[in-house]
Formats: sequence, C-alpha cells, structure tokens
Amino acid sequence: MQMTTPGLVLREVKFRESDRMLTILTPQGVVSASAKGSLRLKSKLFSACGLFCYSDFTLYEGRDGVYSVDEAQVRRVFFELRSRVEALALGMYLAELAATLHPTGEEAAGMLRLLLNTLHLMCEGKKDLYQLRAVAELRGLAIAGYMPDVVMCAGCGRYEGGGFYLDIATGALWCQECAEKNGNTPNLDAAALSALRHILLADDKKIFSFSLAPASLRRLCWASQMQVLQVLERPPKTLEFLNSVLPYEDIK
Repeated sequence: MQMTTPGLVLREVKFRESDRMLTILTPQGVVSASAKGSLRLKSKLFSACGLFCYSDFTLYEGRDGVYSVDEAQVRRVFFELRSRVEALALGMYLAELAATLHPTGEEAAGMLRLLLNTLHLMCEGKKDLYQLRAVAELRGLAIAGYMPDVVMCAGCGRYEGGGFYLDIATGALWCQECAEKNGNTPNLDAAALSALRHILLADDKKIFSFSLAPASLRRLCWASQMQVLQVLERPPKTLEFLNSVLPYEDIK
C-alpha cells in the first residue's frame, strides 16, 4: 500500500552502511520507515530524512508493517535547534515524548501541529524555553487523552482565590482549604493555575500567549514534568540530559 503524507522525523537510526530507520509523526499517526541509501550525500532522500525534518513522504508499506521511503521532499528543516544545546535537548525530548504517546487519527494531527509550532518558536528564539516546554508537555498529554480536571476544586467547586493543590496521581484540583483538610499543601499559585488552564483549554493559536513571573513558571514547569512522569511507564531517555541543561529549578 502506498501513502503520501507530510511528516516530521522524530528519530533517525543508522543501520547498514548508508541506510536510516525513521520514526515519523504524520497526521494519521506515528510510523516506522526505512530510508535506504539516505545517508549518501547524493541520495535524493538525504536532506529530507534527517532528525527534525518536516517533509512530504511517499511511503510503501511492507508485509511487516514497516514502511519504505520511496520519495521525500523537504518542507522545513528546524536546523536552528542545533545552535543551542538547550534547544536541541528540548527538541529531542519532545520528539521522544510524541513518539512514546503514539497518537493516532485526530490526536496525531493535533500532536503534529503542536510540535511544529513549538519547534518553530524554539528556532525563533523569542519565547522562553521553559515556557515552551511546559506548554508542549501539558498540551501534548491533553491531546493524547491525559488531561487533569483543572476547572474547579474537586471538593467545594471553588474556581479561584488563593493557592490550589493539583493531585498529580488523580488529576484532581483542590483549593487551599480543601487541600489542607486532606493534609496537602497548595503547589500552584493563582498565576500558575491560570496558565495551566490556558494551556489546556485555549485554542491552538493562543496556547503560547501568556507570561509568568519566575516563581509561577517554576510551579508550572514542576506540574508539567510531574504529569509526564505520572502518565508514562518510565521516564523518557532524553529527560535526564534535558534536566541537566534546562532544569526548572534554575528559573530566575
């Protein structure tokens, strides 16, 4: 079966002398595809099959469910990520997260839009990387079906006022009074909670449009990372390196 589709290369692994095995996020889902000879400089596939390449692919499905890349035409290469180790580390982490969540159908199309927009903003260099990370983590999890209930307090229905406690394990939100009755201390201030709601509930075009003071951004980044660790069976392999170059504890 032949498929022609746009896609973003999330992962590339060299095998044999000049071949690559690709993990590609398409609007239909995540696919594995072999790109034979794509490491040869003269190959027509060379420039379109690298990591963070957004390309138009013509794929043929094999008997084992693995596709072969027949043609590929570059739409965008997010090459600027390689100029900053923090941006490159974040890009690799978000690519691994998207591949691990393995969205399909409408979820995949939404995940692809989110990742393309995030990478574009990372390359522009005008948005804070910590903020971009939190948005991509929280919105990506929501697209995949993992969204905490942040509309109001699970105990009394309060919407705002004072700090709130987000229960990472259950996804429930508790106001300060109800949280303290349960022996918990608020972990989100008003600004961090407002940003969290914005990320999860706003239209796609607006999710990056907010600003936070450093203290509130730290709380938001803590919540987003804890959500990822709660959802996944094991931490992403790229997370340790990302946290070594972009630790949310260093937000000032």
